[in-house]
Amino acid sequence: MAPSSSTLKLLLTFLASYALVAYAGSFSQDFDVTWGDGRGKILNNGGLLTLSLDRGSGSGFQSKNEFLFGKIDMQLKLVPGNSAGTVTAYYLSSKGSTWDEIDFEFLGNLSGDPYILHTNIFTQGKGNREQQFYLWFDPTANFHTYSVLWNPQVIIFSVDGTPIRKFKNSESIGIPFPKKQPMRLYSSLWNADDWATRGGLVKTDWSQAPFTASYRNFNAKACLWSSGSSSCSSKSPSSTTSNNNSWLKEDLDTTRQARLKWVQKNYMIYNYCTDTKRFPQGFPPECAIANAS
Repeated sequence: MAPSSSTLKLLLTFLASYALVAYAGSFSQDFDVTWGDGRGKILNNGGLLTLSLDRGSGSGFQSKNEFLFGKIDMQLKLVPGNSAGTVTAYYLSSKGSTWDEIDFEFLGNLSGDPYILHTNIFTQGKGNREQQFYLWFDPTANFHTYSVLWNPQVIIFSVDGTPIRKFKNSESIGIPFPKKQPMRLYSSLWNADDWATRGGLVKTDWSQAPFTASYRNFNAKACLWSSGSSSCSSKSPSSTTSNNNSWLKEDLDTTRQARLKWVQKNYMIYNYCTDTKRFPQGFPPECAIANAS
């Protein structure tokens, strides 16, 4: 089920009245390295960002802008070799005790064993919506594109253009959906060997440090948020095509829906919506919708 058509129509009309900012900027212009004491570096005239982790500290960055809905792409190359115990997090998040959050987390592993891609969605401070996947390629050998589509109807996680997860707006049955809180884009590389690899059984091998993850080709089509209101303007010169805001109504077509089902059948390794031990009294209500879609 979805929110009422009149509510969505009103919201889409409001958003479409703005020219949405579309850009592929430089890391120097669009991001701040916020922690790590020099372990996060912007290189190649702003075209490359690296995060490093050693025994002393990890590192992280965040976007200078806040977004309220967007289609966001980033290319990542993950920590190679023995990455056990490390986590590379890449996510959108708002602030406060009832925050919203859209999570990619990459859980490292021993050399030769696959990374685990961990996803989660928080609404009004409540998460517990984990789905985990293996990837169908080596994410350390080359850069790959990890994307979030977030519009008033749906959140879609994609890898190299292939959807892996969909979360529908189901406010009509009382499930909160992130649509009121602007979010920044964050990423961090940190040590989580108390839980990240085989439940904490495999610890970080510090002899392999420093561990490094790399980022490039950030792209966003989004409404920016500043001082309590949208900073987008109908006169924005960055909006140059009639299809620039088509993502606001985007959903999966038949082909991409089939790809989603292929990924979930062949590469999903955990789904909270099938964890009977965790939810003996019944699954969360959105699970019925996800299973029916």
